[in-house]
Amino acid sequence: MKKILVAVDIARSGGNDKVINTAKAIAGAMDGEIYLMHAVEPLPGRVLPEIPESVIGQQKAYAEEKMAELKETHGIANGVLLDGPAPRMILEYAEEIGADLIVLHSHDPDFSDYFLGSCAGRVVRHAHCSVHIVREAKGGR
Repeated sequence: MKKILVAVDIARSGGNDKVINTAKAIAGAMDGEIYLMHAVEPLPGRVLPEIPESVIGQQKAYAEEKMAELKETHGIANGVLLDGPAPRMILEYAEEIGADLIVLHSHDPDFSDYFLGSCAGRVVRHAHCSVHIVREAKGGR
């Protein structure tokens, strides 16, 4: 496993460290390299006209700041922000870098996941490489 894509959600507090540390352990055992990414989800078209451009710019700046913090805290050189739906961006970036493994977080599924599906579920079903899900029970256990 030479290239490990770690998909993080910068809006989460705490869960990213667990995902990154899991990937670092795998990378260390396999002499692999970590590629960190976060997908900035697009706003629904119906609300976009109501959101001032400055607010959108502030959100992008916040995402860049949080990504830089994660990279620095964990000593990771490669990190990108991609614009688009998370499952699609994860899968496309994994293909682009030739990832051998994708590591991402998943919460305990709730009722809506059975109808809509989760990001992790979509990635698992469509990835062309191995996927490692770091599960965290509700309540952070």
